[in-house]
Amino acid sequence: MADVSRLPGPNADFWDWQLRGSCRGTDSDLFFHPEGERGQARTSREEAAKEVCLHCPVCKPCREHAMRVHEPYGVWGGMTEEEREEQYVREKAAARAAKLAALAGKNGKPARKPAAKVPVKVQAKASGAPATAPSAGPSNGMTMTRPANAAAAAGARAKAAKAKTKQ
Repeated sequence: MADVSRLPGPNADFWDWQLRGSCRGTDSDLFFHPEGERGQARTSREEAAKEVCLHCPVCKPCREHAMRVHEPYGVWGGMTEEEREEQYVREKAAARAAKLAALAGKNGKPARKPAAKVPVKVQAKASGAPATAPSAGPSNGMTMTRPANAAAAAGARAKAAKAKTKQ
């Protein structure tokens, strides 16, 4: 169903263009598909509807209306439902890109590039002690440690438990 909140009011000035449409008096079945219509039948019907739109004096306002109110059904202004949906997606992506570009250029500063990921090489110790990662830049005094593998972790826990029981 069309989003009726987007529709203009009942003023005839908003709808007058429809009186001049080439589709006026044409069976609406040409412009709106029956339930379940697919494949070649649908394509043929849509092409015939677009042919009517091709010579219509109000094709542009018809298309603009369908796009503005997000008309979900039928051929309007020479565009099918699918074509309008694709156009909505393109317009939304373009608006998003413009917004990001505006945010990036705010205050004359170029957009900041995301920080590069620095790979951390983990060095396992043969003794089963926790592995350490060498610093990838200036040291902050912290050391990242983790067991080299699950077996080493289990071994380290067993040694710690054994040491506790001896105390």
